[in-house]
Amino acid sequence: MSHLPTTDSISELAAFWQAHDLTDFEDELIEVSEPVFQRTENISVQLAAEDISALRTRARREHISEADLVSRWVHERLRAKEKSPTSR
Repeated sequence: MSHLPTTDSISELAAFWQAHDLTDFEDELIEVSEPVFQRTENISVQLAAEDISALRTRARREHISEADLVSRWVHERLRAKEKSPTSR
């Protein structure tokens, strides 16, 4: 019997589950008590046209969406504040 795949490749996982059944792996499954996926919420942010243009250009250069870029920046800024010795 094969083991559960450890890959993050969607195509490899799809191929694996096309050929296998979850009940074949009951002995490898564990129940988790904490959420596996983080819930997210959306907010709307007003930006000037030139800021939106710059954001789109930067996101294209980094090959990510504008929303993912803004999310990353907010996350980085919030974490930096938490690590700052002057933050409370």
